[in-house]
Amino acid sequence: LVFSVEHPAAGYRKIFDSVEELNEAIPAEVIGTIPSWLGGSVLRMGPGLFEVGGEPLNHLFDGQALIHKFDLKDGGVTYHRRFLRSDAYVRAMTENRVVITEFGTAAFPDPCKNVFSRFFTYFKGIEVTDNCSVNIYTIGEDFYAVTESNYITKVDPDSLETLKKVDLCKYLSVNGVTAHPHTDTDGTVYNIGNCFGKNMSLAYNIVKIPPAQKDKSEPLEKSKVLVQLPSSERLKPSYIHSFGMTDNYFVFVEQPVKINLFKFLSAWAFTGATYMDCFESNYSMGTWFHLATKDPPDYLNSHRFRTSAFNIFHHINTYEDQGFIVVDLCTWKGHEFVYNYLYLANLRQEWEEVKKAAVNAPQPEVRRYVLPLDVHRVEQGKNLVSLSYTTATAVLHPDGTVWLEPEVLFSGPRLAFEFPQINYSQRSGKKYSFAYGLGLNHFIPDRIVKLNVQSKETLTWQEDECYPSEPMFVAKPGIVLIDGVLLSVVVKPGAQRPAFLLILDAVDLKEIARAEVDAIVPVTLHGMYRHPRTEQNNQDTS
Repeated sequence: LVFSVEHPAAGYRKIFDSVEELNEAIPAEVIGTIPSWLGGSVLRMGPGLFEVGGEPLNHLFDGQALIHKFDLKDGGVTYHRRFLRSDAYVRAMTENRVVITEFGTAAFPDPCKNVFSRFFTYFKGIEVTDNCSVNIYTIGEDFYAVTESNYITKVDPDSLETLKKVDLCKYLSVNGVTAHPHTDTDGTVYNIGNCFGKNMSLAYNIVKIPPAQKDKSEPLEKSKVLVQLPSSERLKPSYIHSFGMTDNYFVFVEQPVKINLFKFLSAWAFTGATYMDCFESNYSMGTWFHLATKDPPDYLNSHRFRTSAFNIFHHINTYEDQGFIVVDLCTWKGHEFVYNYLYLANLRQEWEEVKKAAVNAPQPEVRRYVLPLDVHRVEQGKNLVSLSYTTATAVLHPDGTVWLEPEVLFSGPRLAFEFPQINYSQRSGKKYSFAYGLGLNHFIPDRIVKLNVQSKETLTWQEDECYPSEPMFVAKPGIVLIDGVLLSVVVKPGAQRPAFLLILDAVDLKEIARAEVDAIVPVTLHGMYRHPRTEQNNQDTS
């Protein structure tokens, strides 16, 4: 990989600009030939409105949710987008101000209320945002836009209309779940979120949502908590963005980035704090790996795995091999919260200033950790990992904990391999060879990377002044595991048609085709590919 790529024109700032929705789909200009077997839709979620009432929103995750769709049919492509009609969006548009506090932007006070009425409004409690801008996935036969709160939003994948707001608290004992669930081949959905138990005790619940029901009933009504994992601190849950799952186990990585619930429940209500204001780091806890079985569901409290501190957002893959669980992660060294560097003011700076800020940020690495399932009857101080293909270690300490040291699969100065994807339908939870990711150069997305997790070799797609999004793997029909395409929405500011859907050969990252549209597309976070015939999809569960 080349690490010295410069962006003096700062075209990346365009992906953080507000846009308008489209009244109808617009045609794309196709360059190259789209494979005959590739059809369906690319659905993406991300922020699309970065100011309200003349006041800027502060954080990347504050922008109002915009759903995008590229339709592929008979060799042609169209592009459509609409804002999600969340309560946060509708009320902001109606009152011309931020009404519901977002991730890093506090609600703007209602000018029609005096200080006493504002006080009692705050006293009633916290109004949680339903700005579902992070991902989209299926539950049963329905499509939901999601964020990390307790609200998900049912949408029509054809018209992109907002259908219904759903409160998961009505069905499950969780305060919120991640935007990265796992899905079994039968459509069963698994996710994880934190919850309050007896006496204000805190725990993490893994939940199970069944597949589409033959009687057409709502799968959410039959959802349940499968297993509960303990929290290392009573009132400070760790931030959760994803988790690992194999055929027989769940893996939860409890990181030192914490949510201070005292701030969340008190200071916010009276001082107008944001979600970002409620995060803090535990300097001393390091990072814990929790293990639970799927069937029967049970927390393995005798397996206490620990390592040094890091931030974790995305799991790449987790699988079992010869009595071990291999966990591949996109990590950021240390305990400082990476989201501190994703304020829009930072991301919109000139290139030299962006680089200066990134120098102080945690260093990204792709790491492999190996968890031994048999941690008993072994000699203390001895490496328990016997897999021949990894240098990762696990050592039993006198206090019963197993200290983990990783194998580094990828590392580059200020270059992150993030937003990872695999051939999920065939390799999730199984030994695999390739991961595909978005290359973040000092937090700016400017390349697509294919990583061989066995040889550590990489391939890269990159083009001057082009800013891609998370690459989605779509398998070619058949049984060849590595054959397929990568789909990415790319922005090229200044071009005649400044955005395009890029189609790459997943084997060698050679361009197959692109579908250019006369519209700027702001940054998208995650999404899914919707198959044209069976309506099955390769969901983003990284």
